Amino acid sequence: MNVGSAHSPEEYLRDIIYTYRLSVPFFVDLSRPADLSLNHTINMYLTSEEGISLGVWHTVPESQWKEAQGKDLMWYQNTLNDGSPVFIYLHGNTGTRGDPHRVGVAKLLSALGYHVVVPDYRGFGDSTGEPTESGLTTDALHVYNWVKERSGDSLVVIWGHSLGTGVTSNTAVKLLEQGVVFDGVILEGAFNSERQQQQFHIFTWYYWTFPGIKNLFSFLTEEKKVVFPTEQNLKKMRSPILFLHSEDDHLVPIQTARQTYEVAVKAQSKDRVKFVTFDGSLGYLHNGLYRDPKLPGIIREFVKSL
Repeated sequence: MNVGSAHSPEEYLRDIIYTYRLSVPFFVDLSRPADLSLNHTINMYLTSEEGISLGVWHTVPESQWKEAQGKDLMWYQNTLNDGSPVFIYLHGNTGTRGDPHRVGVAKLLSALGYHVVVPDYRGFGDSTGEPTESGLTTDALHVYNWVKERSGDSLVVIWGHSLGTGVTSNTAVKLLEQGVVFDGVILEGAFNSERQQQQFHIFTWYYWTFPGIKNLFSFLTEEKKVVFPTEQNLKKMRSPILFLHSEDDHLVPIQTARQTYEVAVKAQSKDRVKFVTFDGSLGYLHNGLYRDPKLPGIIREFVKSL
């Protein structure tokens, strides 16, 4: 990696942290979720702010799949008010909403009888713009408000994975400033920028061997170009929280997750903050928890507790 004059340090950091230009899986038409067996899902585009269009999927509960065939956007929007819980899934860095593990989460939640709304942040997938920490928070706020305007009294739960846990906590604090509290929050593979060593940082592990990257990353984080202050946010959050973490997570060590959980418990209580781990022998690593046969029951119990 040659840090030259063609790009600013901020542009390099954006590429490294978000790796949003890598649209995996390849050759997937995001406007056609049925190609990924999401055959009760509609693709749509929401305007987060002027000039920013977000590609979004809305999957209805699996029980409605027959009725959903051939239906338009208005029909899908109206179903959000049917009393079923609504999940907004905020994914991690790299790739799109079409990644297999993200599709897997959507299928899991739909099978449980929930609506699932999955956006691609600005710059990811077929969304326009360039990602920034504040921009991703703005996008999440817009999607949340869009859902709340249409979902009536239905529960709205935010599920953040990886980088999405940082977006989730940022969004929760922004809403808290407006007197709004998420009904429930799931943090899967939650990183903690304040505790993880930089060379094992979830965003930079791949790039750490490139010349100059250590100095670049140190400079930009010191300048607060990217913060995602999850720990500080958790001290303010008042939503019930469920942490999910694999003991063999190769990007966020389990000890970091436990420390992050303890911060949340201290801010609230063990009744409102739960921590569920998955044995490392199962091989789930950072992205595979959706495959666990016990996960549907864990999610169902969490929703019942809200």
